[in-house]
Amino acid sequence: MMIYLKLFFSFFKIGLFSFGGGYAMIPLIQKEIEINGWLSASEFIDIISVSEMTPGPIAVNTATFVGYKTAGFLGGLVSTLGVSLPSLILILVVSGFFFRMQSKPANIMIFYGVRPAVTGLITAAAIFVAETAFLKSEAVGAQLMHIISKPLSSIDFGGIIILVLSLVALVKFKLHPILTIIGAGVAGVVIYYLIPLL
Repeated sequence: MMIYLKLFFSFFKIGLFSFGGGYAMIPLIQKEIEINGWLSASEFIDIISVSEMTPGPIAVNTATFVGYKTAGFLGGLVSTLGVSLPSLILILVVSGFFFRMQSKPANIMIFYGVRPAVTGLITAAAIFVAETAFLKSEAVGAQLMHIISKPLSSIDFGGIIILVLSLVALVKFKLHPILTIIGAGVAGVVIYYLIPLL
């Protein structure tokens, strides 16, 4: 019973104090997982990948997968409820005030202040994902210089190749994200499974 309460309150706290959507929640979810020892860094990255590929908001999907992996079906349910409930409560309470106050200068300045913090949270999530995806280690939360200073033998060049090909497909050729994800999966099979067999 304690694990369900812990999952609910952990994800309720994440849902309550997150601004900027699902990607901004990733560092908060990662911190809770690290504190509670629920998953390894690579398991968490796998969950983010699956959450990105499945329909629905990434924060809700991630909470569901973390809860399920940690405590089964009921764990997934309470984690999803925990991360979603604060938004529902806040929207119901705040929406009336917000629409009356949205044109006030102080309200506008608050959002100008929050935007850079959200950018920082998303950047921190990107660094965490990059470190775990491109380095053959379980280290969590290292800074960019730490990533750069790693020995060449610990860098996953296959992951870097897939990243570059994905960026080219998305930015230059405007390939649909779903096709890019499928292509990256195929490239993963080729690079990590077929090439080592040769």
